[in-house]
Amino acid sequence: MLSKKYLGAILTSLLLIFFFANLDAQIKIDVKKKVNREANQRANQKTDQAVDKTFDKVEEGIGGLFKKKKKKDKEEEEVEEENNQPEDQATDEDQEQTSKKKKKKVKRNDQEEEQPQEEPQEQKKSSVLVWAKYDFVPGSEVFFEDDLKTEQNGEFPSKWDLKKGTVEIANVDGENVIWFRKSSSEIRPLIKVKDYLPDEFTLEFDYNMQSLTQHHYDVYFQQKGGNRYTYRLDVGGRSLELFRAKTNSHINGDINKEFEPGWRHLAVSFNKRSMKVYVDDQRVLNIPNLEEEIGSFTIFSGLGASKDEARSIIKNIKVAKGAVPLYDRVLSDGKFVTTGIKFDVNSANIKPESAGTLNYVFEMLKNNPDLKFCVEGHTDSDGNDANNQTLSESRAKAIRDRLISMGIDSERLTSKGWGESKPMASNDTPEGKAQNRRVEFVKTN
Repeated sequence: MLSKKYLGAILTSLLLIFFFANLDAQIKIDVKKKVNREANQRANQKTDQAVDKTFDKVEEGIGGLFKKKKKKDKEEEEVEEENNQPEDQATDEDQEQTSKKKKKKVKRNDQEEEQPQEEPQEQKKSSVLVWAKYDFVPGSEVFFEDDLKTEQNGEFPSKWDLKKGTVEIANVDGENVIWFRKSSSEIRPLIKVKDYLPDEFTLEFDYNMQSLTQHHYDVYFQQKGGNRYTYRLDVGGRSLELFRAKTNSHINGDINKEFEPGWRHLAVSFNKRSMKVYVDDQRVLNIPNLEEEIGSFTIFSGLGASKDEARSIIKNIKVAKGAVPLYDRVLSDGKFVTTGIKFDVNSANIKPESAGTLNYVFEMLKNNPDLKFCVEGHTDSDGNDANNQTLSESRAKAIRDRLISMGIDSERLTSKGWGESKPMASNDTPEGKAQNRRVEFVKTN
């Protein structure tokens, strides 16, 4: 079909034929025939040009398809050739390139679609970032610790007394845990002194949550000089609340993150009348004034704890006496000692719950620009002497590196390891070993 442009040309030609027809009698030329011939030539010329352009585009498209198919076939041949290459002949670089090509594109309906790329590394949240505002600092003097390392599977935990229910040692993922086998089971530390909790103390332990509804944990705080409890700390999947027995009232706190099954870290800091409670990296409760004194505690688990799948289990329980502010220790003693920086077993990898102490040291250094420290690592007597020496050096360096990464000038920090050569307490008890697994920040010039 001819376009409007070509139809306009034909109409113009017809008008010319009509106009010149009136002159036919006077001019002895076959004007009609000449005009028709000229119009046909022009129309045919325009049509040929349009057809040529159409064929040019079709040919370009077909050529592009063949080129794309050729490139695609070549890439598939390269990937197939690399996949068929024997493992012992493929270099690390070849394997890396092959992996990148596989991840880059996938074949669907004879088309290529880009496969979603991994989130850039800098956008991923590291444990350091997540715990950046964590301010829990454990007490400096550990007087009760149970790491369960020497316990026998199936036996009652030797450092605890049973108040009710059934509780045993179990092994989960190669690690000993305290298992509350029956619902409403309750245990208390086996400490001879009746009111063993001082006016300032910290309590920590890891607890396992596999479900939002199957079970929960309670920490009962007993009054001094009596047996009744004054406060009950209820720990669940998404919430935590403190119940006051005297006033029959509740103070609620929400765990502000999505529930994920697995281990969590509970930390309680009590200072005479105030209490702060932490779950993992969040401070869940901050209560400025509790009326009654606290003398002891028990740990309880209920709501379906009799089911094996509930896995009502705890581990790594530690209670420590609170201390004067760390900076005051620096001024009076020229150093401060902390057991609040924790590491993976036989490793220099710093655990996330160490962030509170590290954040405190960071603020101390930031607020006192002239202050310089030598970070000194110490271990207990477990293991080989030479390995402990190397481990203490690695851990001290890891702490120095962490503080530098947080923004402290490297010139203000040095590090040193002492292994097991300078114990603070006897290595015959878990509490003594806990005191010896410490870090000292020694003031330098």
